[in-house]
Amino acid sequence: MHSLSELQKQQVGLRLPKYLLDEIDEFTKEYSLNRTDIIVEAIASYVREQKAKKYYAAFEDSVQELKEVLTSNTQNKQQTLDELINEL
Repeated sequence: MHSLSELQKQQVGLRLPKYLLDEIDEFTKEYSLNRTDIIVEAIASYVREQKAKKYYAAFEDSVQELKEVLTSNTQNKQQTLDELINEL
């Protein structure tokens, strides 16, 4: 959740290509929303998606590291067992 101060709106200037503005205006009519609502939701959705990508990329890196550690440990155990058998 965000605090009340974080939810306060601040006006910003934004230049958009005309085709994109036309598409936004189509959504405003179709869904009875204003441009601000659509743009805010689009940006929020984009930010969530980027955060998820970062999270899953970090998770994938961690999984890969774990696989490497487990593989290394398994190989070391096999070598140790082989050495033990050779000693016998």
